[in-house]
Amino acid sequence: MRKIVLYASIAFASGVLFVNIYNSIVNAVDWESNIPESITAAKNFFKPANPGTYFQIFSPATQLLTLLALVFYWKKGPSIRLFLGLALIFYIAADLLTFIYFHPRNDILFLSEQLADTATLKKLASEWSSMNWVRSFIVFVGLIFSFLSLDKIFSVK
Repeated sequence: MRKIVLYASIAFASGVLFVNIYNSIVNAVDWESNIPESITAAKNFFKPANPGTYFQIFSPATQLLTLLALVFYWKKGPSIRLFLGLALIFYIAADLLTFIYFHPRNDILFLSEQLADTATLKKLASEWSSMNWVRSFIVFVGLIFSFLSLDKIFSVK
């Protein structure tokens, strides 16, 4: 059971990372391609569901599974505890960045009734695109710590 929780945590975190990278490589490039038309098209496309729909499920699930793994492996060793704790901190940090930085921009870019002026949209889309790589890196660091904990678990006798 403990291993399954840890493996699931890593799988979910990997999914969060790769969907986030997909957003940078595909969606953000499309959004920035022909502003304001591209933003209008994205708003229309994302009406029934948007990337946030995915992250609202898998980000909390990743954090919950990592927390459970931390609890399950708490007594297994201090380095395992440290690595799982750091992984959890990085996964939470990525979500905090999402709420503090990305949600206000998403609201202006995709949820507001009236589009902002073109210069504002270009600035926000560019900022979103750049910072999404930072957010991806934060999740990647969390994944490194998750894998380090997994390595320690298998190397502890």
